[in-house]
Amino acid sequence: MDANQPSAGWLEGREHVLPVRVYYEDTDFTGVVYHGNYARFFERGRSDFLRVAGISHAALLERPDPAAFTVVKLTIEYKRAARIDDGLLVRTLYESVKGPRLFVRQRIVRGDELIATADVEAACIDMAGRPRKPPPGLVEALSPLFAPAS
Repeated sequence: MDANQPSAGWLEGREHVLPVRVYYEDTDFTGVVYHGNYARFFERGRSDFLRVAGISHAALLERPDPAAFTVVKLTIEYKRAARIDDGLLVRTLYESVKGPRLFVRQRIVRGDELIATADVEAACIDMAGRPRKPPPGLVEALSPLFAPAS
């Protein structure tokens, strides 16, 4: 790892792990993480998972047939409060892909405590915002990390 670059986390089996520190800016006036900031933590986890898997958002945009992702459904369940200075882990699993849609399951933990969970449905889109299948290579790069078919 290049010491001049921020960490993108690591893989533990199929699950990506991203350490996140809670800063003052993440909290409300009581020192508790503001509920909307959990969505930001989850976004970082999904993006860095792709980065660790060799998929760059910038490279997707530079393709002859550019692609991006948009969240079409996000369900967050809050279990416990995270507080200023907490060290958290965002744990991300890419479950499956169906056509343009990617299904992701995430959780934020503090040690052994579950702080929040998220179920995410993202769609691959073209630059006009229309759904499209993920570009060649993306699904292949993620396939070994998807949940086993049941």
